[in-house]
Amino acid sequence: MQLQPGKKIYFNSDYHLGVPDAERSREREKKVVRWLEEARKDAQEIYLMGDLFDFWFEYRYVVPKGYVRLLGKMAEIVDSGIPIYVFTGNHDMWMFGYFEKELGIPVFHKPETREWNGKRFYLGHGDGLGPGDKAYKLLKKIFRNRACQVAFSLLPSRIGMGIANYFSKRSRHANAESDAKFLGENEEWLVVYCKEILEKEHFDYFIFGHRHLPLDIDLGQNSRYINLGDWIRYFSYAVFDGEKLELVGR
Repeated sequence: MQLQPGKKIYFNSDYHLGVPDAERSREREKKVVRWLEEARKDAQEIYLMGDLFDFWFEYRYVVPKGYVRLLGKMAEIVDSGIPIYVFTGNHDMWMFGYFEKELGIPVFHKPETREWNGKRFYLGHGDGLGPGDKAYKLLKKIFRNRACQVAFSLLPSRIGMGIANYFSKRSRHANAESDAKFLGENEEWLVVYCKEILEKEHFDYFIFGHRHLPLDIDLGQNSRYINLGDWIRYFSYAVFDGEKLELVGR
């Protein structure tokens, strides 16, 4: 695909709306909405790369309360003709059709590839990729198991969401310190994963969320790994103008 003259592709990730409390979450949501409104001025497409919410589960007739500013702005932008694409993350993987039906937004549960102006992109949230993290990979299989999802959906929404929010907040607190540190290329699982992919197929850019730390790493072979950071501390994002990709707010 060729970008139209003056148009750009935008990427951001990891809002974790809902934490640490309603007031601070709402202020963060307003910042995201302002960013979306600014991006739409020259966006050809917008990619939101997962963990938009600290917890999200779609019951058959119920979705989590709140986030009306974000959801409304997303719907408005899509209705204006600018596509938005969403990736599920490890905190909001339980999206089962609400975004597609109500907002007109495709949702991806696995990495996707794209090509713009001859540049190849590998896109994903980043959870469960690369070596290590075996405990989470097992947990992810359980979370993605349809029988387990149906069993959870049978809980009254008040109870189910209460339990999930409790463990989601514990996870965020437990990982906050490690998220803030760069571990070195050999210990950063997504860097290792990108290098493994490059042994089989070339991509100019690998773009992920999940890591919560803005990173721009030269992988060699004219390839770069970009981690988008988050909208809790960094308010960072990436933008591709057809020639170069920039990580803003690093």
